[in-house]
Amino acid sequence: MGHRPMYCSDFDGDDCTKYESIIRTGLPLTHGYGLEKLFYEYGVDIELWAHEHSYERLWPVYNRTVYNGTHLPYTNPPAPVHIITGSAGCRENTDVFVEHPPPWSAVRSTDYGFGIMRIYNSTHLNFKEINVAQGGTEDDDFWVVKTSEKHHRPFKHRDLKKLRTYGTHVPDKYCHHHSHCPMEKKKKRTRRQQHHF
Repeated sequence: MGHRPMYCSDFDGDDCTKYESIIRTGLPLTHGYGLEKLFYEYGVDIELWAHEHSYERLWPVYNRTVYNGTHLPYTNPPAPVHIITGSAGCRENTDVFVEHPPPWSAVRSTDYGFGIMRIYNSTHLNFKEINVAQGGTEDDDFWVVKTSEKHHRPFKHRDLKKLRTYGTHVPDKYCHHHSHCPMEKKKKRTRRQQHHF
């Protein structure tokens, strides 16, 4: 568990909106204190975050490679599953989501609510997000399953290979929608300025 998430799709300037977030990759230039590689090497299955006053479940993701191209992405996932569960926080100054989420975003809700995590045994974990604003309905309900205890271990080379084979890498300069791209905005501004002369 941690406070500030590595990834998110909130519409603000927080660290998790950046492709090289400090929490994920560490301090600029040295990459000291980055948590993503450490958590991957030690086989962290679920990463619970807050800070953003919203709920967001991510597809399994590591190093901007998203594992969502299979029928059962949460069964023996080759990367950690991130859950941002800060929607029970203060309702003042909450952030809205970007209209077009990045590829790692699976489920999102800005309604006031809370999460329930049940660990049934060494191979099955269930997470539900309860929407209090809508009278206790479920915004999300999913399972993370390790088909045997041998899958509950540090991620290995075969996991990285599975992730690279069936996952989608989101490159550093990737723009998931033109409205969120600094270069696109700059081009539009330049075109507008040219029309004014």
